[in-house]
Amino acid sequence: ENKMFKTRISLIALGLMAATQAMANDQAGAKGFIEDSSANILLRNAYISRDKKHGTQDQMEWGQAFIGKFSSGFTQGTVGVGVDAFGLYAVRLDGGKGHNGGAGIDFFKPGNGDTKENPTGSPHNLARGGAAVKFRISNTVLKYGDQMPELPVLQYDDSRLLPESFTGTLVTSNEIDGLELNAGRFTQEARKSMEHRDSGGLKAINVFGGSYKFTDNLSASLYTSDNEDVMKKHYLGVNYVHPISSERSLTLDLNAYKTDIDKQFVDKAGLTGDSNTIWSLAATYAFGAHSITLAHQRSTGSTGYNYGG
Repeated sequence: ENKMFKTRISLIALGLMAATQAMANDQAGAKGFIEDSSANILLRNAYISRDKKHGTQDQMEWGQAFIGKFSSGFTQGTVGVGVDAFGLYAVRLDGGKGHNGGAGIDFFKPGNGDTKENPTGSPHNLARGGAAVKFRISNTVLKYGDQMPELPVLQYDDSRLLPESFTGTLVTSNEIDGLELNAGRFTQEARKSMEHRDSGGLKAINVFGGSYKFTDNLSASLYTSDNEDVMKKHYLGVNYVHPISSERSLTLDLNAYKTDIDKQFVDKAGLTGDSNTIWSLAATYAFGAHSITLAHQRSTGSTGYNYGG
């Protein structure tokens, strides 16, 4: 049995080596820092008004945002070096006296006034910038600095006027065909409505996981995170696409989260409990340029799902 076990391990190792060698070396094809760079700017105008029909003051904010992003290519050589950067600016067009700062709007954070005459109100404008240096060896990239991560257990919020960002380290590896691995640690969060990097209340969050494409039609993801002194969150995702014809397909999508919340955060936030499990299953029928989705979601546990705030 021991011999068979060693033989299996050797075969698995050979398979991984073969898969690794079969992958094209992204760094070997590096075009250069400037040659492969890109830049874009997004102008976003947003307005939210909340009509408080239960008798309290209405809430409203309106702003204009300028979101610029730059991504360099990698220098040539065994180790490629590059830089990603962003610049954010927002102007408060209207947030009428007594109306601004509505919970959930979060365009311009109250208590962060930008003049002596406005020390506790919302600022009239926001400006924030950030950059991250990145290194690439073969098909593995290490990035350190200000980033906007897009992982199931750490997704930057871009649902309001300006996006939020995180400061830390993230490693992304694609050495094996079909497999992506991610590992990172972030120690600061820049709230989307403020200028400071430590404005999100984050102590530190560690993230790890990956996704694997078993076939052209079947893929799965597994991630976990530890938000220090707050919670641990685990994620499972499975996606299957069943082609029916050249213009029709059926997609099944499963997403599930298991959250365990630290007791001290339960007490601090006044939550009803310390655990939650939430899952959803969706079926999408696509035909031509159209699609129809039927989905079911269920949340259980001693408290509701925590989005991370």
